[in-house]
Amino acid sequence: MKTQLFPSYTIGPDSYREVVKTCIPYGSKAAVIGGERAMAAARKKLESAVEGSQLKITGYFPFGGEASIENIERLKAIPEIKEADMIFAVGGGKAIDTVKVLAQGTNRVFFTFPTIASTCAACTSLGILYHPDGSLREYSFSDEPAKHIFIDSEIIANAPDKYLWAGIGDSMAKYFETSVSSRGDELSHSQAMGVNIAAMCSGPFVKYGAKALEDCRSHKASAELDEILLGVIISTGLASNLVNIDITTGLAHAVYNGFTVIPQTEHYGHLHGEIVSYGILVLLAVDKQYDELKRIHSFNSKIGLPTKLSHLHSSMDDVDKVIEKALSGIDVRHYPYVVTPAMVRDAIEFLESYK
Repeated sequence: MKTQLFPSYTIGPDSYREVVKTCIPYGSKAAVIGGERAMAAARKKLESAVEGSQLKITGYFPFGGEASIENIERLKAIPEIKEADMIFAVGGGKAIDTVKVLAQGTNRVFFTFPTIASTCAACTSLGILYHPDGSLREYSFSDEPAKHIFIDSEIIANAPDKYLWAGIGDSMAKYFETSVSSRGDELSHSQAMGVNIAAMCSGPFVKYGAKALEDCRSHKASAELDEILLGVIISTGLASNLVNIDITTGLAHAVYNGFTVIPQTEHYGHLHGEIVSYGILVLLAVDKQYDELKRIHSFNSKIGLPTKLSHLHSSMDDVDKVIEKALSGIDVRHYPYVVTPAMVRDAIEFLESYK
């Protein structure tokens, strides 16, 4: 049984002011692990938050660039991390997932400080691990998400807007994946809550997404930006925590996993949510949801998310490898019908000529 489904959170330019009050019940030493640029962006506010308090930061440690077992084992051996009572995860999804698995494996609490809004990693208990070459390794499951999420909208507004752009794509998948994966199921109370919360991961993104991106590009915290940050991090994360892995994932993320074996994905720096947004279109085409496909295709085109293979520096020559990897995992093992390679290929071919 999950012991904590709903992490608490604060949002706004002053959210770090709550750090001491929120974290001190769990100890007096915190190690900070994250991306180097992310820690640099957050450090001044973090230092100010703990100044003059009993809560001490034992050090700032780069996570290593990949959410891998190798980096987790390296971090475990660092004395200042070993002696910490809690861990602060600062950065994006891979930095946070690294801390998440490290904290869970060493029986410690962790707190998340997202400096970009590209995934719901800050809120979920699920960690995604990769091989050092960037290809998917496995999912790490736990019952414990972060104790609290500190969402500083000012820091995120000053981060590269491409991460928010990709976060919108990743988050919108939650609605389409849960609604299809749960189709025909007799859902428990928490599962039904998760599916219904996931319904918030569609309309609000289409409504506020373009304006939030514009504000992020202008480095301006705004109500629209907050709506999208809450959608990316909280709505999507809570849906994931409430439903099991078979419902929280689906064909859109399977397509992302498929693209991890294509060298140009890493070479051109295509982001997780960017590829997932294309996976949504594949899902909708496979599921024959043509009205929704038209709506999301139009939205993707409006904000520049991919709608064709060429937008991902790929071609039909890569599709068989993508499909083989996509369907080899667990993402569509629980589905209202069997997803075949031919169905995915036909959907991709359909999208290539879709206007």
